[in-house]
Amino acid sequence: MSSSALVANPALEDSALSPISFEGSRLPHCSPEPILIYITVPGSPVIPMMVLESDSVASVKLRIQSFKGFVVRKQTLVSNGRELARNDSLVRDYGLSDGNVLQLETRLSDLRSVTIKTTCGKKYEFQVESRRNIGYVKRQLAEGGWALGNLEDHKLVCDGEEIGDERILDDVCKNNDAVFHLLFSQSAKVRSKPVEKDTELSVVAPGVKKKKGIDDPQMVAEMPRHRYCWIQQLIIDPKVEHSPAIMELVRSTSAGLERGNPPILSTEGCGGVYFMQDALGHRCIGVFKPVDEEPMAENNPRGSQLSTDGEGMKRGTRVGEGAIREVAAYVLDHPVGGRRRVSDEAGFAGVAPTVMVGCLNRGFHRSEEDTGAGKTIKVGSLQMFVENCGSCEDMGTGAFPVEEVQKIAVLDIRLANADRHAGNILVCKDNKDRIKLAPIDHAYCLPDRFEDCTFDWLYWPQAREHFSGETIAYIKSLNAEEDIALLKSYGWELSPECSRTLRISTMLLKKGVQRGLTPYDIGSIMCRVTPEKKSKIEEIIREAGNAIRPCSREIAFLESVSKMMDRHIDKLLS
Repeated sequence: MSSSALVANPALEDSALSPISFEGSRLPHCSPEPILIYITVPGSPVIPMMVLESDSVASVKLRIQSFKGFVVRKQTLVSNGRELARNDSLVRDYGLSDGNVLQLETRLSDLRSVTIKTTCGKKYEFQVESRRNIGYVKRQLAEGGWALGNLEDHKLVCDGEEIGDERILDDVCKNNDAVFHLLFSQSAKVRSKPVEKDTELSVVAPGVKKKKGIDDPQMVAEMPRHRYCWIQQLIIDPKVEHSPAIMELVRSTSAGLERGNPPILSTEGCGGVYFMQDALGHRCIGVFKPVDEEPMAENNPRGSQLSTDGEGMKRGTRVGEGAIREVAAYVLDHPVGGRRRVSDEAGFAGVAPTVMVGCLNRGFHRSEEDTGAGKTIKVGSLQMFVENCGSCEDMGTGAFPVEEVQKIAVLDIRLANADRHAGNILVCKDNKDRIKLAPIDHAYCLPDRFEDCTFDWLYWPQAREHFSGETIAYIKSLNAEEDIALLKSYGWELSPECSRTLRISTMLLKKGVQRGLTPYDIGSIMCRVTPEKKSKIEEIIREAGNAIRPCSREIAFLESVSKMMDRHIDKLLS
């Protein structure tokens, strides 16, 4: 689509999209002339927008957020396959000019737990995305056996007005005292009330006749097994044994598929992300990410542009490798006691159990050219679903324990994570009601260069605290060579470039704690201040390369990096 065809769009007259300056965003030497860019949002027409080269990325996101109710704090802006990840950078830092198109892409949203109570006092739970509609809730009621008869005959009524199936659950339940009536053969009431961040639906259906020996009205006949529904782990090395948690995750997911509970495509996210249900269809137990539906992949369900050179949305990553990187983050998140063994011992940073699987189901996204009618096996990562209270993006950072933040910092530094933002750190509670943080979304870890390393926690107060003795001992036990060999046994033989990244990041982490550096000090060495200004670690790598002969072996290069790193840390501490 040419830019000239959109210049006369009436939306330009909207005040939210008119040129605007933000305090501190305009520099004296910057041109005050606005540039015209276009915002694309899935399911919406192209939106023209006037910005200044001196506008910050944060200010552009804020403008979009104020227009048509877009909630940008859980979304990303992408231009030419590159995410505008640094909010404090200027528009010109990313090379935006007249006619450029920015894609507004949403991230993985939280799920809500919906509780169904029957007249007999029995309780059932299932997971519902916050943006699910009433029609979906009704289908869940029918599949659970609580809404009898023809689904089309059922109506939800609120304040005398019928609620259409297309209405979103959150919109209907804004009022804490809302009462809904589910109308079928007998009248029933459905009361909705918030329970912390979840929603509880209480179904009261007087006079429902029960079959003898059955506590609740339900579907008695077993659902037919689907011929084209199965999932199994991919075994690269038969010597690798998976933990009981992994085995149970695969077994439960398989049972859910065989009972006819389809994968649920998330309404948010840059790629295909599916919530996998248990056998009863009452709760989400896993998150499946197929490789062919990753951002910029050929079968991406969001319509993102294809990668022209195979590089992913983050520099140094490859399209189609996101799933194995997800598994790598779990494998390398070693427990405190040492390397991961065949047990359910949690990793140091709390990465949820993750495994590569092959899955067959008609519920996955298919391209128009796909003639397999859903018979093609999808390969991807399956991760255990993490029950949570929200993400760090939803609350103030001051409430997070120092040790929890620093555990994630250790993981991100080791893996040179190129996509750590507050939205992919989940906030959980243990059995003693203590806050625990759980990192997710590691498709952009272990890149082949450090260009896009991004750590949101870098600017949290906990990052400026020194590491605890336990954390220092854990870091001292790390060994990059053992990690590279371990990943190979799980099916990923790192490229020489990615191996170098892991060796250098591990070296920096170990040297940093030995010299008393904080997570902030180490993270600042790895992350760029602006998209175009190289980070300290990139400068160290360049200087190390210049200091040795071009044909030197890798060990000589790493020795040179070590010397340059020591020199930089000396200067930092002087």
